[in-house]
Amino acid sequence: MADVNTQAVSDWSAFFREQALICEDERLQLYYGAGCPAADTPLSEIPFVALDFETTGLDAGVDEIVSIGLVPFDLQRIRVREAKQWLLKPQQELHEQSVVIHGITHSDVNDAPDLNMVLGPLLEALSGRIVVAHYRYIEREFLDANVQRRIGEGIQFPIVDTMELEATLYRKRFSVFCSKLMGRKPTSIRLADSRTRYGLPHYGSHDALVDAIATAELLQAQIRHRYSEDTPIKDLWL
Repeated sequence: MADVNTQAVSDWSAFFREQALICEDERLQLYYGAGCPAADTPLSEIPFVALDFETTGLDAGVDEIVSIGLVPFDLQRIRVREAKQWLLKPQQELHEQSVVIHGITHSDVNDAPDLNMVLGPLLEALSGRIVVAHYRYIEREFLDANVQRRIGEGIQFPIVDTMELEATLYRKRFSVFCSKLMGRKPTSIRLADSRTRYGLPHYGSHDALVDAIATAELLQAQIRHRYSEDTPIKDLWL
């Protein structure tokens, strides 16, 4: 698949149908063949999946995914029993800085599978669902780049970014200007701080599965406070 400007995709359902026909890898064919909800589908009918990665660094062009956590959910329920987590062996050495952050060491990943070995079950878990992440540039760009390096085809999909939803409230120009004028720091839109604003409990960070569950809970709270069950998915996805 050629590089795709996700901002230019106006019809994700049509995009999925097209990719199902032109992709060469059978796993991608099955993923795209499962389809994508229509843009006007209300949030109450959307099957979501919260996704989180731990990585060797922040550059998708060279860095690798070392841990994946995901959990399916909808507006009423988080399906923790269906959650999945994988440790992966990267194609490069772990950086000391990243080990300090996520605590995943060389010994942890020595016998772990490569991403290509778990790509089938990963895509099966994502199929037919709308991906939710806190900061889309990690999960969407890393999965695309890491898959591209292994099979010569990338992957693109719509995503709901819970950080972006917070940014629309707290990072508007006027809000930032007022904060600076009053000598205050800009409101944090990090996952833990965003959860606190909605009265959600504190969880430890930098564990892919825990962060995925935390992101699912955050989106449920954001929708409950700021949207409605009838809001179309097109108002949230990117």
